[in-house]
Amino acid sequence: MNTNQIEDLIGILMVLGIMVLLILPSVVGIVRDRRADRQIREAQENRESRETQEDQKSSSRSTVPSTATWYADGRRSKKLVSS
Repeated sequence: MNTNQIEDLIGILMVLGIMVLLILPSVVGIVRDRRADRQIREAQENRESRETQEDQKSSSRSTVPSTATWYADGRRSKKLVSS
């Protein structure tokens, strides 16, 4: 290799190094954004699955009022009638 070829090789390596330094922050930012998007998507999916599970639980509960509710309703109606 003569001097011109060595200078050309050094120039090419310098240009490639500068390109890597310029592109690297963008690539790191893209990777972080994708990771954040994935975490947000997973959190939304978990929240939606919890909400559907809670909805299913509430619909399977008994709709018959408890004894305390019957007692309280009776006392309220007696107070309204007497006053």
